[in-house]
Amino acid sequence: MASNDQQPDALYKLLIIGDSGVGKSCFLLQFTEGDFKEDHNVTIGVEYGAKTLKVEEKNIKLQIWDTAGQESFRAITRSFYRNAHGVVLMYDLTRLESYENLYDWLREIKQNSDPDVVIYLVGNMLDLAEDEREVQTDQAQAFAEENKLDGFTEASAKTAEHVAEVFQKIGEVLYKKSVEKQAREQKAISPPPPIIVRPTTQPEKKKSCC
Repeated sequence: MASNDQQPDALYKLLIIGDSGVGKSCFLLQFTEGDFKEDHNVTIGVEYGAKTLKVEEKNIKLQIWDTAGQESFRAITRSFYRNAHGVVLMYDLTRLESYENLYDWLREIKQNSDPDVVIYLVGNMLDLAEDEREVQTDQAQAFAEENKLDGFTEASAKTAEHVAEVFQKIGEVLYKKSVEKQAREQKAISPPPPIIVRPTTQPEKKKSCC
């Protein structure tokens, strides 16, 4: 983990999207501050956090926006899709309804985001999975594969299990894609190699004798 004081080599904007109450704010707080609040207030509009990671010896800064899941704030949420490099699509694995609503959230992401946006699926509340699980792991894995998402992880904002791993993986995917994009753009603007035309030598005509 890199220091937040260091100048980043790359900066990416992320959104955390999903139903109200799936733990988006707690997930952000756990990642950025290593803290968990059981009675965290419901997000009104958006909340913000940032952290710098180390990816391939580069300092990668993630600016993370936690969005409100309530319908009344959806217009505000949609405006934050613009220029987002990645989206954490979150559900509560103890609430089947939050998983079923992923289809609506995914549709909204694709309608409002760049076609190249990185989408990473997270099943939160892993600490409650043993007794209260309503969404099976293979169920969510199949959803991620069918919709060609960039990854899937079950995690717990409360215990911090796999929280840092989620953002590390997202950072790696984002950096890899940006490097590949730069390479494509550089190739597109590079002038083609010069064509060298070599002069052909005419065979010497024999002089006729008279």
